[in-house]
Amino acid sequence: MKIVLVRPNYKSHIITPPLGIGYLASSLKKHSINVKIIDGLREGTGHDALLQKIVSEKPDAVGITCLTSFYNEVIELSKALKEKGYKVIIGGVHPTFLPLETITDSKADYVVCGEGEIALVKLAKNKFVNKQSFSSNKNIPGVYSKKDLESGKPIIKAEAAKILDDLPFPDWKQLDPNTYPKAPHGAFVKNFPIGVIMTTRGCPYLCTFCASRKFYDVKIRYRTPENVIEEIKYLIKNFGIKEVHFEDDNLTLKRDHVEKICNLILENNLKISWACPNGIRADKVDEDLIKLMKKSGCYFFAFGIESASPKILKNIKKLETISVIKKSIEIASKVGIECQGFF
Repeated sequence: MKIVLVRPNYKSHIITPPLGIGYLASSLKKHSINVKIIDGLREGTGHDALLQKIVSEKPDAVGITCLTSFYNEVIELSKALKEKGYKVIIGGVHPTFLPLETITDSKADYVVCGEGEIALVKLAKNKFVNKQSFSSNKNIPGVYSKKDLESGKPIIKAEAAKILDDLPFPDWKQLDPNTYPKAPHGAFVKNFPIGVIMTTRGCPYLCTFCASRKFYDVKIRYRTPENVIEEIKYLIKNFGIKEVHFEDDNLTLKRDHVEKICNLILENNLKISWACPNGIRADKVDEDLIKLMKKSGCYFFAFGIESASPKILKNIKKLETISVIKKSIEIASKVGIECQGFF
């Protein structure tokens, strides 16, 4: 029994470990399911070579992660795998919002809508452990065949982990930080190797341009700071990381969460630099917090500015003001943290 999890290669200057399939792999392994990760983006693997790598693993099924930015590559790969007789499951943000289009274009057996750790384990157990027909998903929430989607029934997203600490760390042995570029986000790097970590899932804001709120739902879930520190220690011990990039949508949303992480980094004498390249809100930091972040090793973060027009900020429901954004940038600059703006 074996599942291959794949990220296709595509044009991108951002080459970070795919945490999504890392979590899927470790969740499957926890249930004694054999998993192989093939990261085509990391390896720079073209379509034909990637297809051959997958085939050489002789998998029972192939799971493909899918963002809109590499949708065409996913479709090409899925159709090629189906032509060879493989079972294909596609998950990620794109199929969550456009499941019927995705399954129709790709000829995949299933799409998974929402977070996949629980749903994929259930699907794998039904198909491989209990040997049920692959034509039936046994009503697993979030798992849909084309027939399911064409029925017109409401889409229910997959069950999500309520307590993030219950999830095993991503399968770092297959996503060794040493095998990724020294500047995984294309710029702004201080030390190498780099561990990429998410400490939260979800977002309570209403920004019209962002999918996070609808993908993860409104309620934000937190890993405990202690659990985050344990993962950092694990990455230091096993892979020698010297830097951490927090990929949260809102690392500083809950002040005591980030304060505790900073204090635990200091208390544990973790000699790391760290950054927030995925962006933070300007209205969720102040001088005292930025100073603590700096003291614990933070040297860079991006602000989600989006626009310098108050009218546009209002229209996109950013719920921030230009004056607050300017003030936070000035404080960060004064404290000595490099800043970038997203627009």
